[in-house]
Amino acid sequence: MTLFTNNHSFHHLFLFLLLITFLHLFSSTAALGVNYGMIADNLPSPTEVANFIKTQTIFDSVKIFDSNPDVLRAFANTNISVSVTVANGEIPSLTTVRAARRWVNAHIRPFHPQTKIKYIIVGNEVLLLNNLAEINNLLPAMKCLNRALHNSQIQDIKVTSAHALNIFNGLTVPSLARFRIDYAKSFFAPLLLFHRRTKSPFMINPYPYFELNAIGNKLDFALFKRNPGLFDGHSGKTYTNAFDALLDKTFSAMSAIGCGDVEIVIGETGWPSQGDGGNLVATIDNALSYNGNLVREILSGNGTPLMPNRTFETYIFGLFNENQKPGPLAEKNWGLFRPDFTPVYNAGVLRNGRPVPTPTQPQPTPSPATPVPSGKRFCVPKPGVTDAQLQSNLDYACSQGTNCSPIQPGGPCAEPPTTRSRATFAMNSFYRSKGEVDSACDFSGTAQITTVNPSYGNCHYV
Repeated sequence: MTLFTNNHSFHHLFLFLLLITFLHLFSSTAALGVNYGMIADNLPSPTEVANFIKTQTIFDSVKIFDSNPDVLRAFANTNISVSVTVANGEIPSLTTVRAARRWVNAHIRPFHPQTKIKYIIVGNEVLLLNNLAEINNLLPAMKCLNRALHNSQIQDIKVTSAHALNIFNGLTVPSLARFRIDYAKSFFAPLLLFHRRTKSPFMINPYPYFELNAIGNKLDFALFKRNPGLFDGHSGKTYTNAFDALLDKTFSAMSAIGCGDVEIVIGETGWPSQGDGGNLVATIDNALSYNGNLVREILSGNGTPLMPNRTFETYIFGLFNENQKPGPLAEKNWGLFRPDFTPVYNAGVLRNGRPVPTPTQPQPTPSPATPVPSGKRFCVPKPGVTDAQLQSNLDYACSQGTNCSPIQPGGPCAEPPTTRSRATFAMNSFYRSKGEVDSACDFSGTAQITTVNPSYGNCHYV
C-alpha cells in the first residue's frame, strides 16, 4: 500500500500531527499544589499534614525543599504527588551518573512508586545566588539524574530546576522580554533543549510582591484588582495583572531562543500576610486578594494574553507560616494556614469552603446597645485581638459549615460591618455548633468564654 501519494498529502499529515502535539501539550487540566516548608518548631507531623491536604484541601500536589523521608513516607498511597528538591550545595557532587544513581537509590527508590514523586527539582534559584559552581554544574547534574532515573527503570519522574525571575535582560514589556545576555546562549538555550528532549517543564517562581519596584509600585496591578492595566504596544495586548505579565515575559524569552513550546510550571508564588512595621504591603487583605484571585485565575484555565487557554501547574507558597525562617517578619508569614490547620485567611483552597471573600475597607463602628450578663455562655474575641486575627477566625468559622448568613449583607447582624462584630458572631456560632465545649472557643488563643450576651438590636446571639 502506498502511504503518501504526493507531497500535498504529506503536508496535511504533518500539520495534523503538529496540531495533535500542541493539543496534547496545552490541554492538560490546571493543577494546584502548595509548597510545604518546614522551617519551624511548631508544625504538625507529616502524617497529619498529608491527611489534612488529602481530606480538607483542593491541592493535588505538594513541593518540598529537600527529600525528607518522613514526608515521603507520609504521602505514600495518598494519590497526592510530591516534588523533591536537591539542595544547591549538592549540585556539584552530582555531575556523574554514578553519583546521581547513588542519590536516586538513597532518596527516590525506597519510596517510589508508593509515593507519587513527580519532579526532582535540582537546586532553587541558582542564578539569584550567583554561585558559579552551582550554575555551571546545574545542567550536567540534571542530565545525570535523568540518566540515573532511566537506568533505574523509573520513567514517570521528571527532572527540572526552579528559577527566580531575575533572568531577564532589562525591564521591557512582556513581548520584548529576553533572557539575560550573559546566560541566554550559554545557560538557558541548552537547559531548555534538555527540557524539550526530556518532556520536562521549565519551572519559574513569579512573585509580583518582589516585582513592585519594577512595575512602578502599582499595587492593584500586582493584586489582581481593578487597575488601568499595562498596554504592550509591540504585541497589542493589554495586561490586567502582574502575574500574567511575568508569565508572558518568560514565554517571550523562551520563544526568542526557539523553545516557546516547552511547558511552564509555576514552582512558587504567593504573598505574605504580615510584615514589620514599615512594610505596608504584607497584610491579610493583600495576601487574600493575591492568592484568592490567583486560585481563580489558575483554575479558570484562561491562560495569558500571549498564551490563551493554556493551563499552568502552580504551587502556592506556602502551606504554613514558618516561625524560624530568617529575615524580616514577612518571611515568617507566607502561609495559608497556621500550624493548627486554621486558615490565616480563606484563599478558596479548602474543600467545600465558602467563596473567597472580597476584602473591604474598615468601616466606623456604630455603638450597639450595651450588652448585659445573661447567665448563658458565649464565645467572643479577647480584648486587643487584631483585625487580621479576627478576619482569620471569621474565615475559619464560616468555612466549617457554621451558619454565617446573618452577617451577610441584608442579614440581621450585618451591621455594624466591622471585622470584630462579624467575627464575634461567627466565632460564637461555631462554638454553638460544636456543643459549647470549651475547646471550640480557642481560635489559637484569641477567644474567651463570657456570660455577657453580645446581642444587640435585631442581632440575637443564640
